[in-house]
Amino acid sequence: MGIISHRHASRLLVHSLFVNALKRSASTTAFHSTAPADPIPSADDSQSLAAHYFPTEPDLPRLLTSVPGPRSVEKLRSLDKIYDTQAAYMLCDYQNSVGNYICDADQNLYLDVYAQIASIALGYNNPVLTTAAQSPEMIDALVNRPALGNFPSTLWEPILRDGILSAAPKGLDKVWTSMSGSDANECAYKAAFMYHRAKQRGNANDFSDLERQTAMENTSPGSPDLAILSFEKAFHGRLFGSLSTTRSSPIHKIDIPAFNWPKAPFPALKYPPDQHETENRAEEDRCLTAIETILHEWKSRISAVVVEPIQAEGGDNHATPYFFQQLRKLTKQHSVLLIVDEVQTGVAATGTFWAHEQWNLDTPPDMVTFSKKFQAAGYFYGNDELRPSLPFRQFNTWCGDPSKAIIAREIVKEVRAHNLVARTSQVGKYLYKQLEELQRTFPQLMQNLRGKDRGTFIAWDATDLQTRNKILKDMKGAGVNIGGCGAYSVRLRPGMTFLLLNW
Repeated sequence: MGIISHRHASRLLVHSLFVNALKRSASTTAFHSTAPADPIPSADDSQSLAAHYFPTEPDLPRLLTSVPGPRSVEKLRSLDKIYDTQAAYMLCDYQNSVGNYICDADQNLYLDVYAQIASIALGYNNPVLTTAAQSPEMIDALVNRPALGNFPSTLWEPILRDGILSAAPKGLDKVWTSMSGSDANECAYKAAFMYHRAKQRGNANDFSDLERQTAMENTSPGSPDLAILSFEKAFHGRLFGSLSTTRSSPIHKIDIPAFNWPKAPFPALKYPPDQHETENRAEEDRCLTAIETILHEWKSRISAVVVEPIQAEGGDNHATPYFFQQLRKLTKQHSVLLIVDEVQTGVAATGTFWAHEQWNLDTPPDMVTFSKKFQAAGYFYGNDELRPSLPFRQFNTWCGDPSKAIIAREIVKEVRAHNLVARTSQVGKYLYKQLEELQRTFPQLMQNLRGKDRGTFIAWDATDLQTRNKILKDMKGAGVNIGGCGAYSVRLRPGMTFLLLNW
């Protein structure tokens, strides 16, 4: 079994392109050489799955202009007149993007290890997904989009059973679909609150006149004083409920009213973890003690704890299985639900289909939210009591999107057909090893490399924000689209067709 890439571009990414870009960032003057630096020897990639999907995928990035190019600048300026483009990294030509390469308006092709903020599972213009998009089933889902809560299709059950539910985490056999990751978390919070209040009422279906009246005034008891506990540096979305649990950056929250909900410290581990086991255990115990104190002392009843397996937007912050095992014990002891936010970590990114599988919990989480690489969004659950006992309580017009669920089904099928969970795990091991070598070469630019044995969910720290942003810019100048996170971290979020194994 030997590591091979989609052609040899990915080997050049982890070695030559990274080296060239990091040399630029390390130098006070521009590094102009475009020649590969110590390229990894080529290998026969005739059996590469990426080559199977994308026979026209190029061997290397293709830069035809400066970055951004003149056409991109012009078209972004025009678009900005009618649509806010302040956060736009590039103007993309998706019709000419292929596989692991994203194309911009100037026809520059970048090796994409950011993948639409960790959302492209099988590469751009994947033929399997294109075929599904052209099917009569998809046409029906798009042209006759159903209001699923009131008018579900005869096809909705098989679409769910054959797709999203076939990949459900162990112990969770039901799903509620939604519109986005933020919406998935928002709906999970609502489910937790309704579950908690139903328990207090003895699962009675009727509400008192006082509850009905005060609910319309946004006061208790109809609008009860309940809370969701989240963590420092967490990101769970930007809707009102989910934003109240987001703690990753002030720019997300300033000027927006929020619920007065608690936050707990999340472990700040030292890396590499295997060299700091004693300090890291002490740090995790410190956080667990703080969590228990909050659960005991917070002024309102906490209905659920929401946690990411890896705090992605907040800086790719990790914790060990021990921390999550103890967290689960605390939630059970205090009759608090555990919601695991797998919006970014889910669908094989960490080397298991769901990252929380690596925790080896005695009992499963109460709910697991998903989106991004699944294309569809929602939350899994197993307990029937998490379903509201009356209609229209967990509800909106669409309640999900069958067209996205069809794509999710095809993604699951491809993951199984090509063993992409195991492939991603092995790719991550190889990629991490290469990045370890680069960290030794550029210690001033790469610190706290993390994500070992977590698939391709890998990140490192720069020394400061300015250096991080220069690395991102220089990577793009070398033909690699890569992202940042946290205060000054760099993260890899490639799709599953990236740097595949020849088995």
